[in-house]
Amino acid sequence: MLLHVPGVLSPSQVAQIRQAIDGAEWIDGRATVGEQGARVKHNRQLAEGGALSLSWGEVILKALEAHALFMSAALPLRYVPPLFNRYEGGEQYGLHVDGAIRGVPGSGLKLRTDLSCTLFLSAPDDYDGGELEVVDTFGTHEVKLPAGDLILYPSSSLHRVLPVTRGARVSSFFWVQSLVRDDAQRALLFEFDQRVQRLRAQLGDSEDVVALTGQYHNLVRMWADT
Repeated sequence: MLLHVPGVLSPSQVAQIRQAIDGAEWIDGRATVGEQGARVKHNRQLAEGGALSLSWGEVILKALEAHALFMSAALPLRYVPPLFNRYEGGEQYGLHVDGAIRGVPGSGLKLRTDLSCTLFLSAPDDYDGGELEVVDTFGTHEVKLPAGDLILYPSSSLHRVLPVTRGARVSSFFWVQSLVRDDAQRALLFEFDQRVQRLRAQLGDSEDVVALTGQYHNLVRMWADT
């Protein structure tokens, strides 16, 4: 499931993050990928585990926990702390698949990467190129969202970032281990939850809405890993 999650950050939050990180030291983005990724990754990022990444990453995670659409779609169990990257001057990231397992710096914890997230911190008009291309069973999708919006997609998907030919593309990226590892099951649960919410808005907590809510939670209980 490929999902546009709007309004994760407000314009003022985006401006605060950009003011804090734009003048920071950006290192070679290959520092956080394996051998295959290093051959096709050409960008820069803030140091993993650095004070800026950790502090602003917490702001992002707090915003996500309050975002009903994201929570419904991702059903998050754990997160790899958000990282921040920057593309300009022709930089790009070639076609690749994210690693299945990632460690959380400083914790000894490893998690399964079920979902990949890119949170855009540059307005689309501020740069040319830089589209995120995601390949799934329905074809190739190009994504270039407003600053503060997020794209959520299965980490098993082939994807790439096209060359940035003008300006700078700045974003945060991170991974989620979901309570429900199967993408098809998550998609079904998301659709179920969205329908129940619409019915509740129309009918209140009617007998049928309460029953459907119970069925939703029974499916989560059946499929969830904790």
